[in-house]
Amino acid sequence: MSSPTPDALLGPADIRELAAALGVRPTKQRGQNFVIDANTVRRIVRTADVRPDDVVVEVGPGLGSLTLALLEVAERVTAVEIDDVLAAALPTTIAARMPERADRFALVHSDALHVRELPGPAPTALVANLPYNVAVPVLLHMLDTFPSIERTLVMVQSEVADRLAAAPGSKVYGVPSVKANWHADVKRAGAIGRNVFWPAPNVDSGLVSLVRRAEPVKTSASKAEVFAVVDAAFAQRRKTLRAALAGWAGSAAAAEAALVAAGISPQARGESLTVEEFARIAENRSAENGENKEPVQQ
Repeated sequence: MSSPTPDALLGPADIRELAAALGVRPTKQRGQNFVIDANTVRRIVRTADVRPDDVVVEVGPGLGSLTLALLEVAERVTAVEIDDVLAAALPTTIAARMPERADRFALVHSDALHVRELPGPAPTALVANLPYNVAVPVLLHMLDTFPSIERTLVMVQSEVADRLAAAPGSKVYGVPSVKANWHADVKRAGAIGRNVFWPAPNVDSGLVSLVRRAEPVKTSASKAEVFAVVDAAFAQRRKTLRAALAGWAGSAAAAEAALVAAGISPQARGESLTVEEFARIAENRSAENGENKEPVQQ
């Protein structure tokens, strides 16, 4: 495999020159903040543990800063870009700056939330600087749609990173924490300063590492059933689970029955439960709603 040229990555002047040539002005609507520091994108690739045999999917490549760094290492990179101008320009940027790897790159011009399939081999890794306003939905959609993704590293708003990686009992533990943990073991993997972006955002960023669970959560309930419990529990997170799950179960009494059957105190709150405990509640939904599932031994 031939090595890319040393100056292939994009620096601050390159980013601004590209943006000016394309008439691109980063928009808040799409959460566009372009990384302008080559050391940062190489650090992201290292932290993501991208390997020479990896097939990487990147969401929101923008002008191509991270894309080029990924191509330095990975076997293949498929970038998913919603913006018409950026999607049209990216293949040209790759061909100009890293021609020896251009045949290892593919572009999908689409909203990542609508992507159901990708060209080429199944992706093994997801690495992305996710737009802040859609970070969690995009992350969960990609993990759900592409089970071949073993390792993920996303750069998100620091507050979102904290939520994704939070453990039960934490003040910021909530829906994103539980749903991400359904798919993977999640942890914070570093912080990113504001000065490596153009334009500089008003918030700090964080890296989140997600490693696909070796085995799925053991439960007879479907993901949709478990997530319905999670959503209900945190919709009124200050309430006890008996009260918060009343609407989901059909009544407070039915919620209590499901909780007791799952071995969970009706007075507990959602922020104290693991994803496995939410799954047990889903399994034990009251027969009052016409569901008589036998719980699975955890």
